[in-house]
Amino acid sequence: MTLKHPKIAQPGPDLAVAPHFNLETTTIPRHVLPEGEMPPDVAYQIIHDELMLDGNARLNVATFVSTWMEPQAERLMAECFDKNMIDKDEYPQTAEIEMRCVNILANLWRAPDADEATGCSTTGSSEAAMLGGLALKRRWRQRRTAEGKPAVKPNIVMGINVQICWEKFANYWDVEMRLVPMAGDRFNLSAEEAVKRCDENTIGVVAILGSTFDGSYEPVREICAALDAFQSESGIDVPVHVDGASGAMIAPFLDPKLEWDFRLPRVASINTSGHKYGLVYPGVGWVVWRDAHALPEDLIFWVNYLGDNMPTFALNFSRPGAQVVAQYYNFLRLGYDGYRQVQGYGREVATLLSAKIAELGPFELLTRGDELPVFAFTLKSDVENYTVFDVSNALRERGWQVPAYTFPKNREDLAALRVVVRRGFTHDLADMLLADLTRTLPRLEKQQEPMHEPAAESFHH
Repeated sequence: MTLKHPKIAQPGPDLAVAPHFNLETTTIPRHVLPEGEMPPDVAYQIIHDELMLDGNARLNVATFVSTWMEPQAERLMAECFDKNMIDKDEYPQTAEIEMRCVNILANLWRAPDADEATGCSTTGSSEAAMLGGLALKRRWRQRRTAEGKPAVKPNIVMGINVQICWEKFANYWDVEMRLVPMAGDRFNLSAEEAVKRCDENTIGVVAILGSTFDGSYEPVREICAALDAFQSESGIDVPVHVDGASGAMIAPFLDPKLEWDFRLPRVASINTSGHKYGLVYPGVGWVVWRDAHALPEDLIFWVNYLGDNMPTFALNFSRPGAQVVAQYYNFLRLGYDGYRQVQGYGREVATLLSAKIAELGPFELLTRGDELPVFAFTLKSDVENYTVFDVSNALRERGWQVPAYTFPKNREDLAALRVVVRRGFTHDLADMLLADLTRTLPRLEKQQEPMHEPAAESFHH
């Protein structure tokens, strides 16, 4: 069964091809290979026309994924489309660039020995997170085996606000998820609740630096301190993995005094998404370990059938090198000050826009955009004739994709809208969004009752 969006219509009839130069009108099948060839211009035009129905990426404030890069970066990516990242023998300089990026991130995240950094690129932060989880599980198993204890019931502790990749990790690798539910105005993991769920079978605690629900940081330093106290009392050593899919490329530049990274001895590994606030087109992610000891050697495979004996630690094999090169371009092009300016501008846009939305009257802010440049807001309790889902659909009429969603367990009563400010989302675009939101309110206020239900919506990461 092909996985598809539930709102996509059933397959229609064959595609009709418009006349092109001296070609006769014909049709082509949608779901089987055509019998013969067609001119490249015709194939291009067919697909080009269909893709016009996709949304405008610049108006999509649901996604965290980069939708703009400089032309020079795009040119470099085009030059690398045919380069296979796994083939380090054929493309040694691309492999060298990958390791430079790992070293840069290890330095940025204060690894003890950044010059001998242990890490790799991935297809995205989801794969990077899973590799971090695999290392936690393997280290736990090795430790239990060395102690002569059973290693059969691993668990991992995290807040219920984690991205779905962690549910996949727990499901695919048979690890019990111990999820901390939301409570009241606490929308993420707390140190106290994390420690309550730890025991000798806990492979690690996952702390999120930038929740996808509201853009807030989890208190990594407090979580590590609580686990230090837990170890003093119980003798159980529980490492921390920081899922910095977004925040690991924000905090080093805008919150340099915040201790969330390898400055905390309990942090064993960190992942991030190059194609989010790393400012690269999808897909590339990164995972870095504190040191070589944090990544068990038996997870690394060696292959010799591409021309040399090369190490690999990944969930897939072949993947393009273009995004890795684009990441290095951004590191080289922007430097620390450039990233600080880009991310600082995003936070400025987010905080100003959130404040203006709060001034409209019917909305209440859940976050302000002063951590990730992301904020969530809801309707005040006295608004009963329309919902955040009505607001989202009204904005879609103007091309905006603003996600509306309900929060998870214990706060299913809370429905919110979220705005993600990315590179390319300017003050001008923010003013346009605000104007369209303002324009929709009089019509919504005339409604007798809500028109759109939560079940019809989906949560966009």
